[in-house]
Formats: sequence, C-alpha cells, structure tokens
Amino acid sequence: MPPKKRDPENDTVKKPRAKKQKKKKDEFSESESEPETELNNGNGAASIDEPEIAYDITLEAPMLSGEVLISGGTNWDLIGRKQVPKEAKNKGGPNLWRPHRIADFSDVKIRTIVSGCCSTHSFLIDTEGKVYAFGRNEKGQLGVGNLNRVDKPTIVDCLSGYNIVDAACGRNHSLFLTEHFILVLQQLLNVVPPPIRKLACGAEFSMIADIRGNLYSFGCPEYGQLGHNTDGKYFVSGNKLAYRNEMSPRKVQVWIEKARDGRISPIHDVEVRDIACGTNHSVILDSKKRLFTWGFGGYGRLGHADNKDEMVPRLLKLFEGPNKGATKIAAGSTFTLGLNEYGALYLWGMTKLTGEANMYPKLVQDLSGWRVRSIGCCYKSIVIAADNSVVSWGASPTYGELGYGENKAKSSTVPQEVKTIDGVYVHNVAGGYGHALFIAQNDSEEDMKSLNKLPVYTPV
Repeated sequence: MPPKKRDPENDTVKKPRAKKQKKKKDEFSESESEPETELNNGNGAASIDEPEIAYDITLEAPMLSGEVLISGGTNWDLIGRKQVPKEAKNKGGPNLWRPHRIADFSDVKIRTIVSGCCSTHSFLIDTEGKVYAFGRNEKGQLGVGNLNRVDKPTIVDCLSGYNIVDAACGRNHSLFLTEHFILVLQQLLNVVPPPIRKLACGAEFSMIADIRGNLYSFGCPEYGQLGHNTDGKYFVSGNKLAYRNEMSPRKVQVWIEKARDGRISPIHDVEVRDIACGTNHSVILDSKKRLFTWGFGGYGRLGHADNKDEMVPRLLKLFEGPNKGATKIAAGSTFTLGLNEYGALYLWGMTKLTGEANMYPKLVQDLSGWRVRSIGCCYKSIVIAADNSVVSWGASPTYGELGYGENKAKSSTVPQEVKTIDGVYVHNVAGGYGHALFIAQNDSEEDMKSLNKLPVYTPV
C-alpha cells in the first residue's frame, strides 16, 4: 500500500460527529504534591488526629459512540490452541472473514471496546456505562457468575450500578475502571494509592496508573515484566522452578536510562499517562511523551536493539527530545507500536513466525501520510483506523481478524486497506487473540445505509 500524500487545502477526511467539550484540568498537575508522612515516636505510625486526604475524582468516558462490528474467529474454545480441552464443551463457531454486525445488537450505542492480544474474551461498554461480555470463560474472566462460554454479548450484572469507563483483558482475567471513585486515606507511612485512571493487562499480570502518574503492577513477575528489578524466580526443589507472584499492586519505583557503554542513570520525573502490555512485556507513555519498555526482550519487542530482558522500565531513546515525543502506544504478543507527534507510526519486535525481527523502532513506511487515530493489536496481526479507512496486516495463520473478505487473501505482510467496509467510518478498533472489534459511526442515514450492506453475525 503506497504512502498517502496530503493536500492541506483539500483534505476530505470524514470527521466524527461529536459535541465539543471543554477539557478539564489535567489531574497530573505538577502542583499536586505527594502526601507527606509523619513519624510518631520513631515507630512510623501516624497520629490519630492527622487529617484525612479525600479524592473525589470523576473520570471522563469517551464521547464518541456507535455500533460494534466484529471480524475473526468465534470458536472461543479452540482459538490459540491445538485442540479443545476435554473439559470444554466445544460449541464451534465460524471464522468471520470480514466485519459483521451482531444480531439484535445494532441499537446498542457502544463507546468502548476492550480485548487483548492474548485474550479470547471481550467487553463492550455502552454510553450508560453498562458492560457486555462474551468469549471464553473457563476461569470466570467474564464476570457473569459462571464458567460457561458466552457467545452473545451479555450484560455483566455484578457491575450494575457502576458507570464503567474502561476495562482491560488478560489471558484469564479482567479489570474494570469505574467513573467515580472516592478514596479516603490516612497519612500513614504505607499509604493507599490515589484513584486509578489507566489500566492494562498482559497474559498473567496487570498494570494500573493513578491520577498522580504512579505505576503499580501485580501478578506473575516472570521476565521482569512487573518492573520490580526481579523475575521472582526460585527453586521449589531440585531443578523445579516457581515464581513469587505479586498478590497486590506494588509501586514501580525505578526508571532508568542506559547508555551504549552500559552506564545506567536513574530517571526521577516519570508521570505515567498511558500503558500497553504484550504477553510478557510492557510499555508506558509519560507526561513528557517519552516511552519506557521492560519485560521479555525476545525478538526486539522492547526496542533496545538486543534480546535482553529488562527488569525495570528503560527509556526508549528514539522518542526522547523536542518534537520526537510519542502520542499513542500499543502492544501485541511479540511486538510494540508507537505513534510520534508528527503522526509517524513505528513498529519494533516481530509480527510473523519467520524472518528477521525489528530490533529497534522502524517507521511503517506504508502508513506515511495517514492520520492514525486508533490501533488494535491481535496476537500477530495489527488493525488500524486511519483517515476514512481501516488498514490491517498480519502473517498467516489468521482467523479473519484482518477483515479482507471470504474470497480474498487471508493474510498480508504489508498494510492493506480493508475494502469490505468502504463507506463505514470507524471511530475505534481493538484486537483480541484472533478477532477484531470496531466501533462504527451510525449517526446519520448515510451511515446506516453503509452499515446495512454488511452481513450479520448471529451467535448461537
């Protein structure tokens, strides 16, 4: 796909219909100071009479909404496996080789779509903050009160009464973020963290960031993916290894820059703004538009020009400096993506099973000149909403997440436009292990006319 050339005087990019809203003051204000701690008689306990700190935070949900579309594999019991486990009741499910509407769901206005590169389950959040779940559920990751697979998007009843603004999916677990969170804490030495504003999940670990820009992680520490300068490995007996999991959120304390000669310098002014997790690695975007990566370093997914694991967050130097900063991040199973201030998209790691890996960030030349607004990462595939189009690519085998159509190529090593939804404006995209989700604009008669041309998927 050739790079796009833009004419600034004749730019016909379709604009989403949304009401303008005044931006609130950023909660990451530098004027906010960390709660002070006071020692009482040298024992570290706080005085009973000390004032409490109250946070009354309302998080804003996305303003744009539309109808959800799906493409890719729907046999949730089999996706990502060689065979269906004996204990699973395999209901089957077709591969949707092009984006489909979901039967009896076209009237539901969806504002957020959530899945993950190692997830075979998904969540849809409507404009009222209600959560709909579907997919694999063997570990209770859908939160619907049982372990049965769910094919049709179903309301998560236990979250009724909450306005959910975001969520995250791991391999077998999920996180949800509510709109309104009031947390009262005493000024103790071990303070409870301020309210959370960002979250992300890897395969078996989680990351959360609070309104002050602090990062916390918990779960499996293998490969150093939690950022605590350890992989948590220990010998149980003989040659048998195990890992000491972090059972509750623990603050990431150390951020570093590493020079070519191996010299390490600490960085102290990191305020986390966004998080993305691959299967065993993480990337964050901070308030100065810098990127830090850590965890499993195989195939260059950390972007540091080597395969070494990083036990603590390490600065990725390409995005450091004036006019070099990043604005958006995303992570797949073995690769990472970053969008810079000029709209250039960079990729590092490996998206195919064979061939050479990108050991450091390399420009995606085929998307030069495109305005990228949303990135979804599947296990090995990438789906992007840019301008008036959707662009995707990924190596074989795929399940239909690329959306090219039944009689078209099932894979592509270079970005290609998804022609099967021409005329449909897509606000956002999200990727699961072998499926992709889209929020399609449905505000006008013209929008509905384009959507009515799409096939309808009826879950069994």
